Amino acid sequence: MAFERHRRLEANAVLLSLLTFGAVAVGGLVLLIPPYFLTGTIEPVAGVTPYSPLELEGRDIYIREGCNVCHSQEVRPFKTETDRYGAYSLAGEGVYDRPFLWGSRRTGPDLARVGGKYPPSWHWLHFHNPRDVEPRSNMPAFAFLAATELDLSETVHKLEVLRSLGHPYSDADVAGAVTSARAQMAEIAGKLRAGGIALSPVEEHCETLAVIAYLETLGRALRSEPPARVALQGGAP
Repeated sequence: MAFERHRRLEANAVLLSLLTFGAVAVGGLVLLIPPYFLTGTIEPVAGVTPYSPLELEGRDIYIREGCNVCHSQEVRPFKTETDRYGAYSLAGEGVYDRPFLWGSRRTGPDLARVGGKYPPSWHWLHFHNPRDVEPRSNMPAFAFLAATELDLSETVHKLEVLRSLGHPYSDADVAGAVTSARAQMAEIAGKLRAGGIALSPVEEHCETLAVIAYLETLGRALRSEPPARVALQGGAP
């Protein structure tokens, strides 16, 4: 009897399509709506702040070039991982990541704790030719980033969008986004010169500086946390 009712339903293409759409819609709403009301359930780790304008641009370039395809950004809570990369990742570290870049593939090493591990000059040489600093590396060269001037025309708009999503950027942060980005680029360029890197006029405003700025933020806040804090926070397996 039940089979016959089901058979009549399958024979009615319009009704079956409508019911299928309704089932998918209800299931989708059940998954999508509750998170919009779960505000404040995950607090930022102490020291974690929204990305600066230059760091935000660097993150976008990082995604554009597919870096997150080969590099994960989540240290799992296992001794083999914490011995190699440092403290395991916490949910509160990624509260300002849209989208998150945890990943699962590790063609290259995990980068969740790379901030402060190397000086800017190391990153510069590594982007130019990875084999210059690690002969076994299979990472492609990204020297073209140094020949490409960073486009800041959409930076203000990006901060405005993120602020509308809850990121705590002030009016001054948004209005001064371009000035802030240029100042941070000049700071990184100064560190590169101090590290023996000679920069051309184009390289002083290139995309490589933005990516370096982004990488330098990864894991820096947690490194200042005492071990007890890490234990209390819990992990993000």
